[in-house]
Amino acid sequence: MLSFPIRTLQQGAAQVESGLASDDAVWLEGDVRPVGSIQVTGRLSGAGAGRFYFSGEFHGTASGECRRCLAPVEFVVQGDSHLIFADADDENADEPDVYPLSDAGTTLDLRPAIREQWLLDTSVLPLCRPDCKGLCATCGADLNTGPCGCVLAGLET
Repeated sequence: MLSFPIRTLQQGAAQVESGLASDDAVWLEGDVRPVGSIQVTGRLSGAGAGRFYFSGEFHGTASGECRRCLAPVEFVVQGDSHLIFADADDENADEPDVYPLSDAGTTLDLRPAIREQWLLDTSVLPLCRPDCKGLCATCGADLNTGPCGCVLAGLET
């Protein structure tokens, strides 16, 4: 569960151990979505009147294409999260590092903040391996499998 009633949080901290699925409604078109789900663990606690603090971590797997050879690649994405949530009328609510509580002020939803953290920590230019040789600029052959045999191959290296 990544959504918490404010009333419950005002009574004490909550342990977070949940997942954010790749088909959740929080994802937008064009987002690099996880393969499966993102595992989120941490602690959510009060941080003053109308303010809450989440400290935790997330990890999951993403997929994409190697930036050099275009081969399919899966890679681990993980990160630490230290997030502040506040009521809309809080003096710091409009700061970019502060996430708003729900409009009614009754729920704290971690999903949009975890989505943002995931996107910030996900490489949009992954490599299949560190020494990937890429594709021949002339014929498009995968140079990881060996020389391409182009007439111009000797000039490109």
